[in-house]
Amino acid sequence: MAYEVLARKWRPQQFADVVGQGHVTQTLQNAIKANRIAHAYLFVGPRGIGKTSLARLFAKALNCHEGPTATPCDKCASCLEIMSGSSMDVMEIDGASNNGVDQVRELRENVKYAPTRGPYKIYIIDEVHMLSTAAFNALLKTLEEPPAHVKFFLATTEAHKILATIVSRCQRFDLRRIPAALIVERVQLIARAEGVELDGDAALAIARGAEGGLRDAESALDQLIAFRGSKITEADVLAVFGLVSRRTLETLAEAVLRGDVSTLVGTVADLDEAGKDMQRLNLELLDYFRGLLVLLCAPEAAAKLDVVTSQLETFQKQSGLTSPERLLRIAEILSQTEDRMRYSLSKRTLVETALIRCARTTAVSIDELLRRLEAVQKSAGLPVANTGSGAASTATPAAAPAPAPTAKRKVSEPSGSAYGAAPTPPPAPVSAVAESEIDRLTAQWRDLCERVGKVASLARNLLLDSRPLAVTADKVIIGFDPEFAKNMERLQAPSFLRPVQNVLGQELKRQVSVELRLIQSEGMQVDVPADHTVEKKSEPHRAAGAKPIKSKQDWVQEPVVRRALEIFNGSIVDVRE
Repeated sequence: MAYEVLARKWRPQQFADVVGQGHVTQTLQNAIKANRIAHAYLFVGPRGIGKTSLARLFAKALNCHEGPTATPCDKCASCLEIMSGSSMDVMEIDGASNNGVDQVRELRENVKYAPTRGPYKIYIIDEVHMLSTAAFNALLKTLEEPPAHVKFFLATTEAHKILATIVSRCQRFDLRRIPAALIVERVQLIARAEGVELDGDAALAIARGAEGGLRDAESALDQLIAFRGSKITEADVLAVFGLVSRRTLETLAEAVLRGDVSTLVGTVADLDEAGKDMQRLNLELLDYFRGLLVLLCAPEAAAKLDVVTSQLETFQKQSGLTSPERLLRIAEILSQTEDRMRYSLSKRTLVETALIRCARTTAVSIDELLRRLEAVQKSAGLPVANTGSGAASTATPAAAPAPAPTAKRKVSEPSGSAYGAAPTPPPAPVSAVAESEIDRLTAQWRDLCERVGKVASLARNLLLDSRPLAVTADKVIIGFDPEFAKNMERLQAPSFLRPVQNVLGQELKRQVSVELRLIQSEGMQVDVPADHTVEKKSEPHRAAGAKPIKSKQDWVQEPVVRRALEIFNGSIVDVRE
C-alpha cells in the first residue's frame, strides 16, 4: 500500500477535528441544522489553514446518507467516495489550470444534470482568484442562480483579486492563522499516534516555522520523522529548517535590554556560522519585542499573545529591564532593518549594527524627562510648577507684578548709553494706526510666516528668525539679529521677497514693499523714517528698568540649567525672549 503523508492522513473528517476555525465550523453546523444552506460559499485565508478541507467536510456533511447532518457517518458509500476523492457528485477544480472561459462554459453545461448518488452536486474551485475576468463573468449568472441541486464552494488565498460581483454572490468566511499553542498541541497528538517522541521545545519550533499553517507543521513533522526516526529534539528542528532556538532569542533580547554588546556580536556570529537565516532572525526578534511591548502596555491582553506559557513567564521577567518608549524605538530600528535587508549584500552586518543600535538606545518619555527636571529643581531649592499630571514643567519664580507693556517709540538710543539706564528724549507723536499695525504684525508674525511658507517653504524658514521693526504707509521693515545675517542675504532674492510682500500686503490691506535690516547692537542708533513705529532693537516689549536678556554664558551658570545640561548631555543652542 502506498505511503500517505501526514497532512493527508490527518486531514479533518469531522467539524470537531478542524483546528482554530471555530467561528466557521459553528456557522456551518448551525446552517445545516436550521436547513439554511446557501448556494455559494467563499473560504478565504492563507495557505495550510483548512480552506479546502472545510469545503470537503461540508460537502460530505451535505451528501451523507444520514444527512444533511453536522456529523457525517464516514461509513456510507457517499462519505467514503468523498474521503477518497472519487465521488462523481463532488468535483474539485483547480482554478489555476482551469481558468479560461471555455472551462467555465463546460461547467455551466454540466450543472444542469442531476447528481448520481447524493442530494447535491458540489463544485469545489480551489485558488479561484486565478480565473480570468472573462471566466468570472461567464460564471456570474450560474453562481447567482444555480439549479437547486448545485452548490459552489470557492477557496482562495487572495480575495482582493476576485471580482466584487463574485464575492457579493457568496457567503464569505475568513479563516484565521492557527495559534502556535494549538499547532503545538496538534503535532504532539499526531506524534503520539505515530509512535514518535517529540519534546515540547521541538513542537514549539515546528509551530514557529509553520507561521500559522497547520499543513506546513504536519509536513515538517513528516520530514523530521524521515530525518531522525522516532525521537525528535529541538536541535533537529533547528538544523533542518534553519530556525533559531527560543532560548537564543531570549538571550539576544536580554542582551539588547541590558546593553550587552559583546554578547550580541558573539551570538550573531555563532548563528551566522551555523547557517541561520539573518532575515528570519530579524523578524523573530521584531515579533519577540512586540510581545514584550504588549505585555508592558496592556497586561490584560497578554493572554491573547500567540505564545506558550513559558514564553510569557520570560516576558514578565524581562519587562522590568525596559520601558514602552524604548521598545517602540527598538521595533522601529528592526522594522527599518527589514526594509533594508533586501538590498544588503551582508545581512549579518546589517543585523549586528541594528542590534547594537537597539542596545544603545535610551529612549525616555516626556513624563520621565519632567520628573528628572523636577528632581533637579528640588535639589536646587527652587519652587516647582505643577503640570496637573504629577510631572513638573519649569521652575516658577516668586510672584512679581507683570511689567507694563512697552510703548513703541520713534526714537534712537543715545550712543554709549545703557539700555533703560540713561534718560531718553521725549517721543515724537506717532500715528495710532501705525502703532496698531506693528502690534498686529508682531502678534501674528508666526502665522504670517506660515502663510508665506505655503508659497515658498524656504522663505518661511528664513523668515522665522526675524521680526517686524517698523511699518510706514508703503513699507515694512523686517529686522534680523546679526547671527542670522546669512538668512537675511538669502531672503533678498526676488523669488523669496515677493511672497513676503504679498502676504504682508494682504494683511495690511495695501501694497507695501519690504526692507530687510540687521538689528544693530545695544546703544547704536537705528535710522528709521520719521513717520513709522519701531520696535526696541535688542529687547522688544521690555519695560524701562527691566533686566536685559541673559546670554548663553549667563544661563550656563544657573545651577538648574547646568544640572539639566549634565543629565541630558545637552548644550544651549539659542536664548530668546
